[in-house]
Amino acid sequence: MKILLTGATGYIAQRLLPVLLQEGHQVICCVRDKNRFNSHRFAPENLRVIEVDFLDTNSLQNIPEDIDLAYYLIHSMSTQSGKFEEMEATCANNFRDRLEKTGARQVIYLSGIVNDAELSKHLSSRKNVEHILSNARFALTTLKAGIIVGSGSASFEIIRDLVEKLPVMIAPQWLKTKCQPIAIRNVIEFLNGVILKEETYNQSFDIGGPDILNYKEMLLRFAKIRGLTRRIGIVPVMTPKISSYWLYFVTSTSYALAQNLVNSMKIEVICSPNNLASTLGITPIGYDDAIRMAFDKIEQNQVLSSWKDAQTSDLLQKGLTQYMEVPVNGCFVEVRRQEISHPEAVLQAVWKIGGKTGWYYGNWLWEMRGFLDQLVGGVGMRRGRKSETEISAGETLDFWRVLIADKEEKRLLLYAEMKLPGEAWLEFKIEDKVLIQTATFRPLGLLGRLYWYSVLPFHGFIFGGMIKNIAAIE
Repeated sequence: MKILLTGATGYIAQRLLPVLLQEGHQVICCVRDKNRFNSHRFAPENLRVIEVDFLDTNSLQNIPEDIDLAYYLIHSMSTQSGKFEEMEATCANNFRDRLEKTGARQVIYLSGIVNDAELSKHLSSRKNVEHILSNARFALTTLKAGIIVGSGSASFEIIRDLVEKLPVMIAPQWLKTKCQPIAIRNVIEFLNGVILKEETYNQSFDIGGPDILNYKEMLLRFAKIRGLTRRIGIVPVMTPKISSYWLYFVTSTSYALAQNLVNSMKIEVICSPNNLASTLGITPIGYDDAIRMAFDKIEQNQVLSSWKDAQTSDLLQKGLTQYMEVPVNGCFVEVRRQEISHPEAVLQAVWKIGGKTGWYYGNWLWEMRGFLDQLVGGVGMRRGRKSETEISAGETLDFWRVLIADKEEKRLLLYAEMKLPGEAWLEFKIEDKVLIQTATFRPLGLLGRLYWYSVLPFHGFIFGGMIKNIAAIE
């Protein structure tokens, strides 16, 4: 069976893809930028990657006509633009119009549980997308989930940040809101299970786990599983704006996403009864077990996807390709070289940089730079990295984005996503027995030049110590 998978670099699609390939399906992955898609993990026989931007109707011609079904896994909730509802509607209309010209019999759409009495902007947009997709010649199967719990999921990582960072929490009223969390494993089972099931055509199903909990209960149960004692006090005076800033500064979410999450968290999301789980033979996983399963993956370093890698930024909107060739003209360039005795060990050290490993020198200064970035609305150092040992193009690495991670060429190229009056690249490369570390900054006007000269003394201290410590690794 030939399946079109949209949102292929996103959290859900990265979990679904290996399951579809294991089932023997031919999968066509839609991505805005092929350089962000790591296809090396999969056998190439049944996998094809095409570049499609659903806001650009011309690019939709890359979608082949001989597909049997499609997954619609596109959303724009974390976009920096305040008009994500318009973007989602445009994408859905363009997708529907193109799919109607193919052989697709079914579209499977993952949406959010909708409380018709009160809708956030996020859930209202999801409902509108469902309406758009339902007015088509193909059959639509909509699966609606609330909080998704799994290693690397936004919900899991936000709860983890709150519980592990704050022994005492003064929290907003929405912590009393009830929801029905679902394990990522169950989500994938549902998405795979409804393939060409005619009894699910033109139907909508809420999917959730067996537990109905409020957010306070979820935090406390998470803490209990991790062996932590936590105290939570709820106050009535915390406005949505203050709540958004609270999430932004404590967790690794962006402020735009925090705003949309807060608006959604004020509304109960509990499943309407249905028999889909029993029809498909799916056993719902409880919240506590979902947390334990997530940590099993983390401890085994087997996190397949992370929501942080899919966060929308100007860089991802424009594509990685145009940033991969580091500019020379009009730039400040600082190159350092250090002889090394053990190239393979040094390469492994470079591949582990950032996250829990740190930056090999002056980590507190890196953290301070991240905090300053966060104060002005930047990403800060909160995102960390998905894997402690492996990294691929398109992934996040603290306040950097990975552009190139090529072990054969022994080259790692990073692009800064922090707030800067210009653009910055950091490159590590090994040639023979020499480690080359290059920092490049393309300033934006006078402010950019003043910024470069103001941080230049720190570069000598931080970058000099970093390359020496990396080069000394045996």
